[in-house]
Amino acid sequence: MTDRDEVEHAVADAHRREWAFVLAATARVAGDFDLAEECVQEAYVAALGAWARDGVPDRPGAWLTATARRKALDVLRRRQVLRAKLPLLLEPDETEFEMPDEVAVPDDRLRLIFTCCHPALARDAQVALTLRLVCGVSTGDIARAFLVSEPTMAARVTRAKKKIAAARIPYRVPESAELPERLDAVLTVVHLLLTTGHTAPSGTDLVRADLVDRALHLARMLLALMPDEPEVRGLLALLLLTNARRATRTDSQGRLLRLEDQDRSAWDRATIDEGRRLVVEAFRTGRVGRYALQAAIASLHALAPSYDATDWPQIVRLYDALLGCWPSPVVALNRAVAVSMVDGPEAALTEVDTLAQDPRLAGYHYLPAIRADLLRRLDRPAEAAEAYRAALALVDNDAERTHLTTRLATLSTP
Repeated sequence: MTDRDEVEHAVADAHRREWAFVLAATARVAGDFDLAEECVQEAYVAALGAWARDGVPDRPGAWLTATARRKALDVLRRRQVLRAKLPLLLEPDETEFEMPDEVAVPDDRLRLIFTCCHPALARDAQVALTLRLVCGVSTGDIARAFLVSEPTMAARVTRAKKKIAAARIPYRVPESAELPERLDAVLTVVHLLLTTGHTAPSGTDLVRADLVDRALHLARMLLALMPDEPEVRGLLALLLLTNARRATRTDSQGRLLRLEDQDRSAWDRATIDEGRRLVVEAFRTGRVGRYALQAAIASLHALAPSYDATDWPQIVRLYDALLGCWPSPVVALNRAVAVSMVDGPEAALTEVDTLAQDPRLAGYHYLPAIRADLLRRLDRPAEAAEAYRAALALVDNDAERTHLTTRLATLSTP
């Protein structure tokens, strides 16, 4: 017998690390995405009892996959028997997961992401559904990424699943000619997977390494699949350049270190060189999109000998270009930080206060946090303290909460 706490920890760890693998492998057998999800959930429940009795297997993911696939096959056999007995009472099932002889996408997880990013669904629904069901990201974390409430996001996911069922949209592996029209949604999924892992929206740790590593793997698979797409190169470059400083983002006690406080000598230079090369290749095509532009910004940060010596004017220009192709309030907020390094905190504060009127940023804790830092630099401690408290009321990650609390405590307020 194995200790119950040990088993629960092992199952939770396997859910975090293996969910996407298990679901993708089961979907190939199930021919029905809802059935696959149900069987995978049952496999995790079964693991609690089996692992307590027999011990945690050496390869939890393989055990879970075998169990989920077996459950799916059992259901399919029962359905087959039912069809044979009642052929006139059943309509043909048009929602089956079709697998062509030659599969365009070789990786199970990437194949399932392309499949879920069906053009019949709205873009937000495609991305949210894929992040939730295929990548195992919680509804609350997806909601934070989309700057909406958790109930709103839950409703979007539910509507997407209902539309698939009502419209009898097949879960069919797309052919090669269909990949380009789904690529932007797939890139968005991988990017949000990185964003969610790079700074976890909730929980105790700043970084969710499993999500970051999953995003990197998917981006590399995308590049192997579509090597001529500059935005695929841009996305992989962004992931590499962002991840190159993972080890320096917290101190030995897990406390957040701001970019200006990180030990640049400890950044992964080989990863940075690979990312920079991909940025150059993407720009050479002349088809520069939002991921290549973000990667170029990350590259300038990686090249700078210090925070103050960063080429901030060039970063502002890149943000201007980024806003031209991706008019996001989050991009505008990040641009304001760069403006503060070029034109001073007062100029940036004016931009931040304008952005505060955008309802999409109402629950975005980085807005009051950035505003607090600008007020701090302007030696307005009372207003800075108020802004830090506003940020603390919105933040759900413990590492970020500790950082903001520390910044607030160091203010000298009258």
